[in-house]
Amino acid sequence: MGRARIGVLDWMIAVGVAAVLLIAGLSEHRPATGFDLLGAVLLTAGGLALVARRRAPVAVLVATGLCTVGYQAAGFDVFAVAYLVAVYAAVRAGHRTVTVLASVIMLAALPVAAMTSGLHDTSEAFAQARGVLEIAWLIAAGAAGEALRQAEWRADEAERTREESALRRADEERLHIARELHDSLTHQISVIKVQAEAAVHLAQKRSEPVPEALLVIRDAGREAARELRATLEALRDDDRNPPHGLDHVPDLVQRARAAGLDASLTIEGQRTVVPATVDRTAYRIVQESLTNVARHAAAGAASVRIVYRPGTLLIQVDDDGTATPESTPAPGVGLLGMRERVTALGGRLRAEPRSRGGFTVHAELPVEHPS
Repeated sequence: MGRARIGVLDWMIAVGVAAVLLIAGLSEHRPATGFDLLGAVLLTAGGLALVARRRAPVAVLVATGLCTVGYQAAGFDVFAVAYLVAVYAAVRAGHRTVTVLASVIMLAALPVAAMTSGLHDTSEAFAQARGVLEIAWLIAAGAAGEALRQAEWRADEAERTREESALRRADEERLHIARELHDSLTHQISVIKVQAEAAVHLAQKRSEPVPEALLVIRDAGREAARELRATLEALRDDDRNPPHGLDHVPDLVQRARAAGLDASLTIEGQRTVVPATVDRTAYRIVQESLTNVARHAAAGAASVRIVYRPGTLLIQVDDDGTATPESTPAPGVGLLGMRERVTALGGRLRAEPRSRGGFTVHAELPVEHPS
């Protein structure tokens, strides 16, 4: 749904709630007071405030709560529809703690407002307050907001998982092609190049004329080797624009926290510039590790540790999940992809359950490419 349509819908809901509140308040059979105008204004304002519930759910929660208490104090015993909608919106936005605190304050303030109106004595005020804001309705509004928030999160996670799976399959195919080229063509071209260079060197050492065909083979072998190396690097470069690297690891940790995981990040050593392939591979290791923790580990906490050492970049991700040395899980596609990336750079990867429970991923990446 486009922004314009969402804006129109928000205004329709806000105006509708304001109209319902105002009609309900003015249709009450009660003695006229000097606060009638103020109460009508607060009824209308409480409903219209809902137009901003998507942009500022906490502010709208507070505003509708104050309006509800205000028109109750002015003598309007009207059901707190606007506040319930605000509760739903705030919980849907993830502000559960604030919503609970605000609702507790509301439950305490409404009896006072009912007594202030002068229409009820103390016992009637407490009974009336319970009628205005039934706890069951309050819980139902919060539960509806939480259910929709969870549904949206699952939909986003499913979409992200599908995209990651498609990218992973493409990455695996590229790495497979790169391995095949490296294992077959690279060896054959290297043999041709070495043999041609040896023949040219031997002829020059003997002061014999070097056949032109031999020089052509030598030069062609060198060029083919350079082209093949460039092709392999392109196949192993699995990133899209814009590239992701170590600078984006804090974003991964923050997203893991937002998903409910107690994730932490520790960076040790002097930050140095690392090769682009190492930079991207480090990001992928952290990304895949945190994804596995969220999906499979049943963990409550995870720690990411990045250590800069002379000539080496160390990446370690630990969790406190259910994995044990006695129940070693079979390596999945993600772990195999990580191992291939690390091996292609000449590094080492260790992914296994920890002795004290949980799982660890430990990678050591050389800062300089191996010769």
